[in-house]
Amino acid sequence: AGLGEFRIRDLNDEINKLLREKGHWEFRIKELGGPDYARIGPKMLDHEGKEVPGNRGYKYFGAAKDLPGVRELFEKEPLPPPRKTRAELMKAIDAEYYGYRDEDDGILEPLEQEHEKKVIAEAVEKWRMEREARLARGEEEEEEEVNIYAVNDDESDEESGKEKEGEEGQQKFIAHVPVPSQQEIEEALVRRKKMELLQKYASETLMAQSEEAKTLLGL
Repeated sequence: AGLGEFRIRDLNDEINKLLREKGHWEFRIKELGGPDYARIGPKMLDHEGKEVPGNRGYKYFGAAKDLPGVRELFEKEPLPPPRKTRAELMKAIDAEYYGYRDEDDGILEPLEQEHEKKVIAEAVEKWRMEREARLARGEEEEEEEVNIYAVNDDESDEESGKEKEGEEGQQKFIAHVPVPSQQEIEEALVRRKKMELLQKYASETLMAQSEEAKTLLGL
């Protein structure tokens, strides 16, 4: 450590250079059919060296590991805190977590009541101002409540539909389209059957006479 920073760096570079040359010779010996010294040779120098994490190949020996800028590279980052399991997270969840006990302290409810009174007073004041403005313009005020679900009795079946009642205890409903009665359906089926028979068996002259008779009768 007393050699100085620059001398230590030079010696460390020289050691790494010799290690690389040693690795090249070991590879060449194996290539020529000799023993694999990289696998069976001594590792003493390699074990004394320490590689910077993420920088494989270059090693620092002895006092070189304590050089400024190198020491920080070997400092390990603190491990992240262990993640809690789902069971551990569920231990802290109770009724208070979901807000069911927010009013137990007696603080929130009075604040909500005070805010509610304030909002109602503002709404009433706004309605009063709008009412006075309408009266100032001479508009007539309508106080009659309108039931949007009411159905007028004098509406015709074609306009409002017919009300269907099921068995006793069932909910009533209103058909908003014209619904023919059973008698009207039967009459329509009879007329359709007559027309099919006339088209099948009657002659063209008879058909023309039938149409002329309907026209005269206003049918």
